[in-house]
Order: sequence, then C-alpha cells, then structure tokens
Amino acid sequence: MRIFADEGGTTIAISDLAREAGLSRGTIYNNLDNPSDLFSSVCDTIAAEFHSSMLRACADMADPAEKISAAMQLSIRRVHDEPHWGRFIARYAMIESRLGDFWSQMPAEELRRGLASGRFHFHRDQVASVTATAGGATFGAVSLVLDGRRTWRQAASDTAEFVLRGIGISREEAREISQRELEPLPRIELCDPA
Repeated sequence: MRIFADEGGTTIAISDLAREAGLSRGTIYNNLDNPSDLFSSVCDTIAAEFHSSMLRACADMADPAEKISAAMQLSIRRVHDEPHWGRFIARYAMIESRLGDFWSQMPAEELRRGLASGRFHFHRDQVASVTATAGGATFGAVSLVLDGRRTWRQAASDTAEFVLRGIGISREEAREISQRELEPLPRIELCDPA
C-alpha cells in the first residue's frame, strides 16, 4: 500500500515490492499468484477493513447524528494516525469506487433513519447528495491534514459540525457532537511498519 500511495500507478515492480517487504523476488513470485492483481487486492482489503472497523466503532451509538459525525471524524483521524493509508485514499478514492462505497452504505442508512425519525431536516430525495457532500467534505479535510494545514482534530470537528448543521442539527448540538472524544480505529496490518 505504501508504494502505491507514494509512487502512484496501479502496478508495482516486483523488485520494489521485494525491497519493501524485505524478501527476495523469488519469494514474492512464489507467493503471489498474479502480480498484476495486487493493486485490486489492496483496494479490496482496505475497503473491507475500513467498512468493518467503522461499523464496529459505531456499533454502540444510537443517534444517527453521532454515527455520521463519528464516520467523518474517524476517517480524518486515521489519516493522521496512518499517513500511508491517507495518501492511498487521497490518491485513489476518486478513481476506485470501492474505496468510497462506504459512504453510500452506513452514512446513507443513518441519514434515512434520522430523516424518518425527524432528527434531520432535508428532502428524502436528497440522501444521495447529502451523502456525497459528507464524503466530499471528509475527503477535503483529509487533504488539509495530509498537507499539514489543519490538525486532524480541527479538520475532523469542523467538518462534522458543518455537515450536521447542514442536515438540520442546531449549531450548539452540532458542535457538542463533533467535539466528542472517540477511540481511534484499529491500525490495519497494511499500515504497520515491517
């Protein structure tokens, strides 16, 4: 993942992979069925891990506003905690839909739930647009953190607060929800140094 994040492209030289992993090229060839499938496999792994980690992190939250806020904040925090993950997402999320599919799932479900309960105030046919706005705002905040223009705490709380206000949460409550302490998402093995 780090090589893809740092170098770009969707293919990787086996010699670069071997050097990164501290293995011989032969070991890589013997354990990798098809080197050209590596990028796709990394995308699938990252998307599945992110989705399951986020669902676990929000499992005990009952309020849809809190879940949406947490999804944005935890995404932004992970960029700070795992910069290679953040650079990978920043580089590929717009071209690999599976990396952004999370936003059309849990946050969209919570938006519909909040709308049905009267917690949120927007038109039912705007769920996709609101979801895209939340995902886009999160992506923008990720860039601020990666570029060092905002701390993850500043970017995360500001982004969550603005989105919550946009869906009908009062200014005071949006600020309170967006400032709550959250446990970070667990580190993923792809981000751990060798």
